[in-house]
Amino acid sequence: MIALSVNVNKIALIRNSREGDYPSVVDYAATCINAGADGITVHPRPDQRHIRPLDVLQLDALCRAKSTTKGNPLEFNIEGNPFAEPLKEYPGLLQLVEQTRPQQCTLVPDSSAQLTSDHGFNLDTSADKLKPIIAALQALNVRVSLFMDPDKKQLDLARELGVERIELYTGPYAAAADDLSLLDNYFDAARHASNIGLGVNAGHDLNLHNLGQFSAAPGLLEVSIGHALIVDAIEIGLTPAVKAYKALLETPGS
Repeated sequence: MIALSVNVNKIALIRNSREGDYPSVVDYAATCINAGADGITVHPRPDQRHIRPLDVLQLDALCRAKSTTKGNPLEFNIEGNPFAEPLKEYPGLLQLVEQTRPQQCTLVPDSSAQLTSDHGFNLDTSADKLKPIIAALQALNVRVSLFMDPDKKQLDLARELGVERIELYTGPYAAAADDLSLLDNYFDAARHASNIGLGVNAGHDLNLHNLGQFSAAPGLLEVSIGHALIVDAIEIGLTPAVKAYKALLETPGS
């Protein structure tokens, strides 16, 4: 079954608009898990606009505790730019991963100036810088995923780096969900990734309207969804929103 990892950045963004810890990122993540989410994703940034280092530690503890209670492992996925410098309380992505040892670390080429992630790695220019970082993460027994565009040449380079997975950046698909040729391009890339031994994740702007057809992508293992799911939760509630996304993933192509 395709796993659903809920990105809780938006909960932290709301919390940060006031002093204190309301809404609690940990409590809302627990609600997602209780509703059936297979994991929790965070994307801490140096400016701490949403997820803070303490959130990462607390959510790691939550996922470990819930894994014990539920009797099956919950995935904690930390996303981020491995090249971002430490800033104030932000210690850097690799230090956060070393402290928590999540099941997965998704490396993303976003700059601090970006509003959100908007492109995958160009491994023609970044492969050499990524090699020691990937080796360090794998030495911690952390699965490494690279945020990638659906470009088969770039996916070949990802395979050469020895990462276990790639996450297909689905922003362009979400912006033009009725363009079947674009969907075919993603399916072709997912099939190619699977054929060369890469696990396939996907994420960015997937929602209840476009996830169904995308979930039929060959070899798709996991989707990471935050923004749209939290928006849906405003209308229908967090637990029903998580369940609605899970239902789509249980019937790929629906």
